[in-house]
Amino acid sequence: NHKPSLHNKTIAISLIKNTNRLEWFLEKAGEIGVSEIAPLICDRTEKQRFRFERMQSILISAMLQSQQTWLTKLHEPVKFATFIKETTFQQKFIAHCEDVPGKISLSLMSPFTNAAILIGPEGDFTKHEIEMGMENKFVPVSLGITRLRTETAGLVAATLLCNS
Repeated sequence: NHKPSLHNKTIAISLIKNTNRLEWFLEKAGEIGVSEIAPLICDRTEKQRFRFERMQSILISAMLQSQQTWLTKLHEPVKFATFIKETTFQQKFIAHCEDVPGKISLSLMSPFTNAAILIGPEGDFTKHEIEMGMENKFVPVSLGITRLRTETAGLVAATLLCNS
């Protein structure tokens, strides 16, 4: 269950088929200071093995490298629908590539205190997932003008959330 603290900044990111890219994201997100990472299983998520212990050790190394006193919390992978229904964040965002009314740049939304952002898989979230996110009060946001890989989108979101 995802019960955030006051200054929680969580990235809920789809698993990606290239494990090295996910590991790279975890390392950088840990260094930047993301509070929690929740791996998501979305409709377009390609099946992959999730080695929790290996991912956890990457976050420990990132914590030591960046001289932080707390460890980014890593969750076990969870289905998209489960995550969006169980979250209690004050600020909830869904980053996607679709053109929908009311979509705004995440860079204009700060400051962030108790925030979660959803990052989709390769090929983006499905229209149904975007609708489900919005029905569960996730605000549609863009992360810039270019189409980003999943791990790059996660890094951009981490940077914006943690440096506000």
